[in-house]
Amino acid sequence: MVNKYGIDMNTNERYQQRLDRILKSVALEETDRTPVVLEYSGFAAYITHTPMAEFLTDSTKNIDTMIAAYHLIGEGDAINYGSFWPYALCYDFMSKVRVPGVELPPNEMWQIEETELLKPQDYDRILEVGWPEFCESFMQSRIFDDAPAEFFPPYRKSVDVRGRWQANGMPVLSGGDVTTPIELLCGSRSLMAFSLDLIDMPDKVAAVMEAMVPHLAAKAVTRAKKLGYPAVWVGGWRSAPCMLSPEMWDRFVWPFFYQLVKEVIAADLIAILHLDSDWTRELKRFKQLPRGKCILALDGETDIFKAKEILDGHMCIMGDVSASMLYLGTPDSVYEYSSRLVREVGPRGFILQSGCDIPTNASLENVKAMVAAALD
Repeated sequence: MVNKYGIDMNTNERYQQRLDRILKSVALEETDRTPVVLEYSGFAAYITHTPMAEFLTDSTKNIDTMIAAYHLIGEGDAINYGSFWPYALCYDFMSKVRVPGVELPPNEMWQIEETELLKPQDYDRILEVGWPEFCESFMQSRIFDDAPAEFFPPYRKSVDVRGRWQANGMPVLSGGDVTTPIELLCGSRSLMAFSLDLIDMPDKVAAVMEAMVPHLAAKAVTRAKKLGYPAVWVGGWRSAPCMLSPEMWDRFVWPFFYQLVKEVIAADLIAILHLDSDWTRELKRFKQLPRGKCILALDGETDIFKAKEILDGHMCIMGDVSASMLYLGTPDSVYEYSSRLVREVGPRGFILQSGCDIPTNASLENVKAMVAAALD
């Protein structure tokens, strides 16, 4: 039987059951089993033998390839994000990206090209004209100035990402990314130059961050609400506590991170705290965020068992089968570690997932073993 949207009722039932399992885990409620979420992009091209340049250029081919990869894996409760566009990374890093078939051979992985595009005098310009005007000009004149037109509208067509996945019984969690001021400034200044800015002109950097933060969440939040996604990412990588002293982290990271997460939650969206690198030192800070409204998504560097100890009963934890394990491990070792996560970080308030993306060259059998640990 098919409903008015053309979706088989059994498929729709599976979709709702999977989404409910995720939502209950976020709310720290009991579930029938531990949910498992898949997060990948390049891995889909790899296991379907799709040339990377083709996977990235055509928006329909991109989603169809990711869905085909899901069917090869065979199971899962949600896909973290449902499509991939390489130039979206430019908005997360404020850096150029090198793309297969453009700057790179057609079957290579894309690369962030971090250079010093933002100059010290640009801080004053941001304070003078405001972040929205500056950012729009910066992206067009310094980031996308040499990007091929076929990767952008009207040549790149819009696709109903959530609908296509729903027709396969799979919820898509994230409807967009929210990036903190420190990530944007660090990516556009480059790591070394920005690190010196934090020492040489901390007051000016802090003032620029204050000018930026009111404008960083609205677009992703509005889009997610309009299109019916349950969550958005709030990401951190260079903002990890292992990168900064406690004093710098208190000033340049947490106040802005906290403000953006609260803005996402206020819109009745789940904040997926996508945290790369090691955040162990500051795990207790996350207790300042509302209970049962976020997902702490860890990549294998943060001590996930310490996170469970500190945040048990306060925040859902997701992760953290590492990229190295999914590539270099065996199905038995992946299954054993994944089962340990289910036992010791779960069962309540836990979602099993890879640590960040499943790597492009991961073993399909290893990914299946991770999923099996949640189902058994």
